[in-house]
Amino acid sequence: MKVVPIFTDEVAQQGGWHGQALAQAFARRGWQALMVCLDSCHVSVANQVVTVHIPGLQQASPIAFVRGVAAGTTQQIITRMNILHTLQRQGMAIYNHARAIETTVDKSLTSQLLVEHGVATPETWVCEYRHTAHRIMQQVLDSGRTLVIKPLFGSQGKGVRLIEHPQQFALPQDMFVDGVYYLQEKIECGSYQHDYRVFVVNGEPIAVMRRQGDGWLHNVARGARCSACDELDVAELGVRAAAAIGIYYAGVDIMRDQHSQLWVIEVNSIPAWRGLQTITDLNIADILVADLLRFAGKTADN
Repeated sequence: MKVVPIFTDEVAQQGGWHGQALAQAFARRGWQALMVCLDSCHVSVANQVVTVHIPGLQQASPIAFVRGVAAGTTQQIITRMNILHTLQRQGMAIYNHARAIETTVDKSLTSQLLVEHGVATPETWVCEYRHTAHRIMQQVLDSGRTLVIKPLFGSQGKGVRLIEHPQQFALPQDMFVDGVYYLQEKIECGSYQHDYRVFVVNGEPIAVMRRQGDGWLHNVARGARCSACDELDVAELGVRAAAAIGIYYAGVDIMRDQHSQLWVIEVNSIPAWRGLQTITDLNIADILVADLLRFAGKTADN
């Protein structure tokens, strides 16, 4: 049986729910999934040949699925991403590709690309100096708006905080800020007390859901409730956002403001879909695996 590496940060959990869903989808197509963490791989340069060693993989695979990249130091993350870049240069179809992952992990770059492609996203500021961040906060608060401060690299709402009054400027620099202030205007939603997740695969909105939490954050990982959504403008904006990033598949987070305008908040290159799976009859893992195999076939033909 052909073996496909699934790069995950949940090797001890056999890939977790998502890894197992992918493994089953691959098995239905004659592939055996190998759960492996990027930090366990290594590179050798010997006899003028570059080789990426993937534990447990006896023969080179034409494909790999990236389900997670473990947190680490800057040097560790660069090393892990370079492994993906090397595998791509050597002809392996990586899903999602390394550049897309790097782009979406950096929320600042995502914001810039969205704006450059005409996709509405909240006003955003990125700086390193605390006094610069304070000045921006003061200007925004003086204009009657509220700010959200987020980790530049982060997910599932971890480290996200509201800045509503000057007293909050005294918050100490912590592990989530990590020396870079990513500030974004909070979208005032009025009666739309929910957000949306659009799951885009190969330019198509495979599933769209509405998420509603008990507070102002609506992450499924934090207990938000999911329901199906058939709002066409939401799906269309999700597709445009994914196209702006240049990504094979994505989870696009969208909010509707009090005036009914839609805004893209975030684009995720390694999105979870457990919540989405509860509101659709489609098997999302099957769709992802089929798209990877389609892409790999196209790559091999070029």
